[in-house]
Amino acid sequence: MSVFRDFYEVVKKIPAGKVASYGFVSRAAGHKGKARQVGWALHVNPEPGVIPCHRVVKIDGSLSEGFAFGGINVQEQMLIREGVAVKDGKVDMKKYSLDFALGGSTDGENN
Repeated sequence: MSVFRDFYEVVKKIPAGKVASYGFVSRAAGHKGKARQVGWALHVNPEPGVIPCHRVVKIDGSLSEGFAFGGINVQEQMLIREGVAVKDGKVDMKKYSLDFALGGSTDGENN
């Protein structure tokens, strides 16, 4: 299985109304320290309707300027439709992040 495929499988499991950081996705996929690769993988998402890459945000809750499917405004609107509040281009990670929901934190990796 490819590294990108591992990332896609994790992202598919992020439920509507939640987000995860790039670092969380890399760790959950078994590829700790590969947060940037998660970004590359999501940029070439082969199944946009199936792999919800809009649910992956930066470690501080910031949306991605490089969101592959229409930019930051599209990502924001997709998250809002799912019940995730976005304020000033950021998501409250303590409220919406799987990193916290699963007992983690946003310490450590840069993304």
